[in-house]
Order: sequence, then structure tokens, then C-alpha cells
Amino acid sequence: MRIDGIVIGAEGPAKSYQDRIVLAAGLEEPGIVIREAAGRGAAAVIVRGPAEEALVVAEQYGVALLARAEWADWDDVATLLRSALAYAEAGRGDRMADVTAGGGLAALASVVAEFTGGSITIEDTQFRVLAHSATGPEADELRRSTILGGRVPDWRVDEMRRSGLLRALWSSSEVIHRPAEGDTPERLIIAIRSGREMLGSIWAAADDRSLTPNAASALSRAAEVAVPYLVQHRMRESAARRREEHALRVLLSGDGDMSTHAWSLGLSPDLRCAVVVAELDGPPGPGADRLMGALALQAASYRSEVRVLRELGRVTALLPIPHPAEGRDAADVRDPGPREAAALARELDTLARELAAHSRETAGRGGSTPDPGPVWVGAGSPVPSPLRAAASREEAGLVVRLLRRRGAATRWALATDLGPGLDVLRVLDAVRPIWERGGGPIHELIANGGDLVGSIAAYLDAGGDVTTAARRLVLHPNTLRYRLRRARERFGVDLDDPDTRLLITLAVRLVRKP
Repeated sequence: MRIDGIVIGAEGPAKSYQDRIVLAAGLEEPGIVIREAAGRGAAAVIVRGPAEEALVVAEQYGVALLARAEWADWDDVATLLRSALAYAEAGRGDRMADVTAGGGLAALASVVAEFTGGSITIEDTQFRVLAHSATGPEADELRRSTILGGRVPDWRVDEMRRSGLLRALWSSSEVIHRPAEGDTPERLIIAIRSGREMLGSIWAAADDRSLTPNAASALSRAAEVAVPYLVQHRMRESAARRREEHALRVLLSGDGDMSTHAWSLGLSPDLRCAVVVAELDGPPGPGADRLMGALALQAASYRSEVRVLRELGRVTALLPIPHPAEGRDAADVRDPGPREAAALARELDTLARELAAHSRETAGRGGSTPDPGPVWVGAGSPVPSPLRAAASREEAGLVVRLLRRRGAATRWALATDLGPGLDVLRVLDAVRPIWERGGGPIHELIANGGDLVGSIAAYLDAGGDVTTAARRLVLHPNTLRYRLRRARERFGVDLDDPDTRLLITLAVRLVRKP
């Protein structure tokens, strides 16, 4: 049986499931999902558990039926399937795959070192070393410290991030070449991917010898062979990751026992932090998953202590911030909080724009990667403790909403950059339920006034100056005066009354939902 991948739940009516495994993870009856999947060419369907009716339907439509184990959730099932498919795709029959099958990533690192003539490290997306080849006396100091520490040092990750190397790694499927520079030897790097999902990377360092002529092709093959092992590594961590994601989600929402959630995440209660949010402009479409995955990786690589929550169309980063006295420059005791939050927000904006430009360029050459649309990035104000992270998260979300509403050319900002705009949004959010429960002439005006509403809004925005408002509306002042009279006569609103003007101003803002 040929398997080309997996799909989770029901997709659009025109979507083919040809030679794929369908996970019946939705609320539909298993029989309905099986019939739909069989009609679209699925090879198999996985349901929640043994079901006599599902088995009958599967036999009737000639599709294989599997049952999810009680101990596994759908993420576990998807990961197991990806691992199995990755093993099949990696194949056998060449020395690299055969040696790795008998010895895992450690064996892969050794055989790749032989093929490339370099020293090899295999890392996950958190830059933790999962395997490495033998380290000789000629190895550079960075390699030694990376292997001894079990992960790439933070200063080196920061350097790669600032140089743009990480952006290139997250967005490319090709081997990246870094020439020797000073004490740093020549290196080749390639990302390990399962489909669009970034799993880790392989690094080959020349040390005191030259890499072989076929080093790049050997590294490409190694990235294919490594996929199932990195998927397994991801699965081993999935339970702990889900617990951390839950703790972070609840901490950012301000619900439950904040101290317990902070402890689960390893965050000290007196750790200063700020929240940065990156959010797609509209509903997530094709290409959005890859974009948001790259942004999540970029945020996580900003510093090892950053906690990242990836949701549909949104990436939220909890950024630890040093106290003012802990600034990098001892002579500079200014609060580093805004500077740190701005740096991360700017990096996410830059990466989003670069990936969008790459998508447009690919589409222009006939590629299939669509542009997922603009991304807005907001940074909340620093708070003195992760127990108050929800306040910074709320501000970051308001920044995103305000930038989107304004259609600003700059797609990222700090909360402190936007003046009273955030307070206006808070007031509107508080007033909205009261307005929606009310009634009367102003409600009638807003609902049925048509062009009169826009004319009144322009008049109020101009501070009651008819000439200025008419110019903005491209109307004759007498036409605007006529419309204002019509509003008074038709809806009984008195625009000379300050309370009426206030309520109309709020109502207009409310119906223009940011």
C-alpha cells in the first residue's frame, strides 16, 4: 500500500485524500468520516477506538481501518505516523541509512563525518546537541563548548540570529555554506525537515582539514535519514511540551494559580518579563503554518529562556528581561525592557516580511507556496513578574489590533509607542456590551442612517467645524449642513448636546471593530 501522508479531520470538499491516512479527530460520526475519506481516495482511516459500525462501513467502502490506542492523543498518533512515513521515505540500501538504522543518530553523525571529512553535530530546534562525531584535538573552541554544554552557547545563537544565519536556516531546504572566518572553520549546515515542519539541523565543521567535494550532497542525504529519529525525539518531548504549553497558555490568560504555572515553566516569581505577539492579518490560509512555525523558531532562538506559544495564526513569546542594573553596559542603567522587547518584535517583523517576499518570488516563478499575508507584531510593557504576564499579553494584543486598524506601514510597535490609542481600545471593549444591550434614537441612527452616519462622524472628528468636515468628505458645506439637519429630523438626535456627541462618537468606533 502506498502512503503519501496524513490529514487530520475533514478538509474542504475539493481536497483529495488520495493514498493518505485520515485521522478522524473531529466530532463527526466515524461512519460519515470513513465514507467521505473513501470517496476521496484515502488509503486508511484512524478512529478513536474500536467501533463495530465503523468496521462495517470500512469493509463496505474498501478502506483500511485503524483504531487509536487509549494512551495516545491525536498529536501522538500523528507523530507516530510521521515517524513511520519518515522511515519509509528515508529508505535503505545505502551505507548511510543502513548504518544509522543499526545505531541511531550517533551512528549517523559518525558516518556523515566520514563522508564529509568534517566534524558533525546534530541539533534540535532548541540548539541542543542530540549526537556528534568524535572530537579530536584540532576541534575549535566553539565545538568543544557546544558538546560539553550539550547545546549551542547563547552568545553564539544570538550571533547567528543577528547575522541572519538563522533566518536562512529556517526558510531554506538547501545546504548553507559558511566560509572560514578567523578562528571559525568552514561550515556546512542543513535543516532537518518533515514536510514543512522544522525538526533540527546538521552542522559539518572543517576544523583543520578541507571538506570533501561531495560533502554537501552527503549532508543533504543525512538530513533525509535523520528525519525519523528527530520525529521520535520530538515525540518523547511532546508530553512535557504539552504540559508547558498548557501552563504558558493559562499564565498568559491570567487564569488559575499563577505561581504553579510559573513554577511549571521554571520561571522565578521575581523575573521581569514582557510579552510579544505576532499575528496574521486575517484567517490562516495556505502557507501560514510554515510562516508561523518560522516565527516561533525565531522567537525561541532569541534567548534560551524565552517561552513560546504557537497557536493558529498567532505566536506569543514570553521574554525574560534583565533588571536595569543588569544591563550589558555597566554604565547604562536605563531600563533594558523596552529595548529588548523592541528588538524581538523587530526581528519577527523582519523575518515575516522576508518570508512573504520569498513566497511572492516563488509564486512569480510558478511555485506553489502562497503568500500568507501580512503579520502584525505587538510588544507589551515589561512587568515585574511572570505572575503578571497576562497584563503584558493584553497590551501586546491591543497593539496588534491598533496597528491592524490603522493599516500602519510599520507592522510592529511597542505599547509605549501608541499613546492613548490602547486606552481607547480598552474603553471601547468595556463599553461594547453596554452599547449592545441598549436602544433608542442613536442605535437607530447607527443601524439605519447610511451616509448620514459617516457625515456625522466626520463632523464630530472635525470638532464641529462644518467647513473642515465637508472638505474631508469632498462635499459642499451646505450639503453637509443638510445631512446634519436630516439626522436631527429623522432620528431625533441633538448634535448640540455633548452627551449625544459622546455616545455617537463611541458608537461609530464600536461598529468599526478594530
